[in-house]
Amino acid sequence: MGAQLHELQGFPHPSARREQLSTPSELAIRLLTEADRRGDLRGRSVADLGAGPGILAIGAALSGARPVHAVEIDPEVVDVLRQNAAATDVKLEVMEGSVELFDEPVDSVLMNAPFGAQFRHADRPFWATAFRVAHRRIYAFALSDSRTFIARLTVDSGGGIDETIPVHWPLPATLPHHRKARVELEVDLWIVTPKPNTP
Repeated sequence: MGAQLHELQGFPHPSARREQLSTPSELAIRLLTEADRRGDLRGRSVADLGAGPGILAIGAALSGARPVHAVEIDPEVVDVLRQNAAATDVKLEVMEGSVELFDEPVDSVLMNAPFGAQFRHADRPFWATAFRVAHRRIYAFALSDSRTFIARLTVDSGGGIDETIPVHWPLPATLPHHRKARVELEVDLWIVTPKPNTP
């Protein structure tokens, strides 16, 4: 699976407004491994919110998740997402539109939501939708600066934090405002259980 994910096309024209940062394949595999270890992929329904080119959605499908919903608002990126799915011979339920409009109950949500570094609170609709639709768990990347917000949001929603795993996110110069060739972001992988007995 690792080689297949590494070869996927990325964002054709990354948008700073949408904070379109590709998920590094090694970190996507880390998230997918954690989900698989907990029994949240094979035979489970999954949603990738803000799917981008589809690395998490495709990885989930390759791991046996069914169905896999990939939600992405950018039409150009949706085209790449569909091409990547075809290239890896996986079936995705692709929804072109805002994550706020996604309303399909699923076992688990996977997401690399906007970090909110450029536009404050850009990540909030993603988390709100995740808590609304996920039955079993949410797996998500977020900047370490967001720890207090996500912890409070989880408690306020009636859920629980299974684990918070610090990871190093290598970010090459991608967007116009990036001045350094590469930086290391301090990011956490969150594994969260939504409110029990979600209908």
